Amino acid sequence: MKNWARANKGFLLFLMLFGIFRTAIADWNPIPSASMHPNLLEGDVVFVNRLAYNVKVPLTDVVIGTTGEPQRGDIVTFSSPKDGTRLIKRVIALPGDRVEMRNERLVINGQPAGYATLGRGTETVKGLGDLAALHIGETIADARAHSIQLMPEVQARRDFAPVTVPAGQYMMLGDNRDNSEDSRYIGLVPRALLIGRAERVLASADITGNWHPRTERFGMSLYQPTP
Repeated sequence: MKNWARANKGFLLFLMLFGIFRTAIADWNPIPSASMHPNLLEGDVVFVNRLAYNVKVPLTDVVIGTTGEPQRGDIVTFSSPKDGTRLIKRVIALPGDRVEMRNERLVINGQPAGYATLGRGTETVKGLGDLAALHIGETIADARAHSIQLMPEVQARRDFAPVTVPAGQYMMLGDNRDNSEDSRYIGLVPRALLIGRAERVLASADITGNWHPRTERFGMSLYQPTP
């Protein structure tokens, strides 16, 4: 074993440095589901800035310092408070915010979000087939406008009573509002579970179809203006 380690010390050093880089500095996150449609697609691989909010001990989740605060509208990766699964959602409400949802429409600190219809389409849902989808522009308080998707034929939690977000926690929602397991189901997300801020699409392939690369998405920023 010692001889093997000595003969492969360069490779072992590479693995160690690679692990440090991925767990402390930057990472990439494959998108496996439709929960962030229409902005993220299955088969996208997004770049995640792990230094956006915290500095952690390499190869651990131990926070040793903070570098910034999550902002409303950020797309973040985090560990689910329910079962530890890595998820990617959008920050909707910050600590101290009072937020509610009425028939898919958000109200934050007494201010209704703005909504504008952008278009219509269809989405294939396993077990349900092709369903109608609405693309909506959503503007929340001081955040940049972004697109969301609604699917009226799907059973979903479209309302919740007012809740005040406690200190050190965040409300996360998927952009595909009627097909996302987010804070409506898993609860609010403590800051300690945040992993990083998703910045852009590194690469993309149509994994639900023919696996062809979607080159038009390579390098695409996740914070482009809403049409």
